[in-house]
Amino acid sequence: MPTIIAAAAVIVLALLPLAAPWLQFVLTLAIAKGFAALGVAVLLRAGLISIGHAMFFAASAYAVAFLARAGVNDLGLLLILSVLGGALMGAIAGSFLVRYRAIFFAMLNLAVSMVFYALCAKLYGVTGGTDGMAVPVPAVFGIVLGEPAFKSVLFYLSLGLMVLVGLGVQRYLNSPLGHALSAVHTNEIRLEYLGIPVWAVLLIAYVVSAALAGLGGAIAGFAIGRVVPDFAFWTASGHLVLIAVLGGIGGVPGAFIGALFLELLHSAAVTVTDSWNLIVGMTLIIVIMFMPQGVHGLFARKEATSL
Repeated sequence: MPTIIAAAAVIVLALLPLAAPWLQFVLTLAIAKGFAALGVAVLLRAGLISIGHAMFFAASAYAVAFLARAGVNDLGLLLILSVLGGALMGAIAGSFLVRYRAIFFAMLNLAVSMVFYALCAKLYGVTGGTDGMAVPVPAVFGIVLGEPAFKSVLFYLSLGLMVLVGLGVQRYLNSPLGHALSAVHTNEIRLEYLGIPVWAVLLIAYVVSAALAGLGGAIAGFAIGRVVPDFAFWTASGHLVLIAVLGGIGGVPGAFIGALFLELLHSAAVTVTDSWNLIVGMTLIIVIMFMPQGVHGLFARKEATSL
């Protein structure tokens, strides 16, 4: 039953831009943020809150812009390199960040990400400063497309990656490594007594989460066509945490459900009033108060009740 519902949801998402073309950009951006929020949700399994994952989101987006300027002009290759870049950056930062817990972990992630933000904003000769860098339209399997056709390809590619990567992350969470991640949250000391290295478990999770954020950043860079330092600002990191909590960390779909819900709500609120923040804020309060397990938790609870 869950598989049928998930397949139907993907089909609906694929058909929506045909009925309302303006939704294509909104959905692509939501999927991109969903990947990054999924990375945050992976760490939340271990009880770790990262208020700095926008750093990996922005770093991969900048990497795409730099690589394109250097002559790399293939969409698939750029996406692969962006994920590898995010993973490498995650391995470097995570090697010392995963030694900390609770508020110390959250604030150190925030501090490191703000240093990265400051570098992006101040190094005008390298990053373009607050003006950012343009992300040119790359070739797709050697075929040069116009911007409208490329944006359509990007959307359906993102949709396909959402399914494939989601299945991969679900397998990771259901593996011994994933269960060890949950055990860190419940009883870290007992895990060490069993001979399982907690540092290694958390480092692997951190690298996976950084790679996911990197994939999302690359897709967002292609969708928007420009990368700016605000991609790495602390509010962007908080936005990712909000998406993960809003969607629910009980399953992989939660991150994408939260991202789609928030982006569609934001787009609808903007068309109604200039005070769209009020509408979004009130809706989020209602969701958090009455759906503590997130939007995905609501669907899961209904499914359990029907059984």
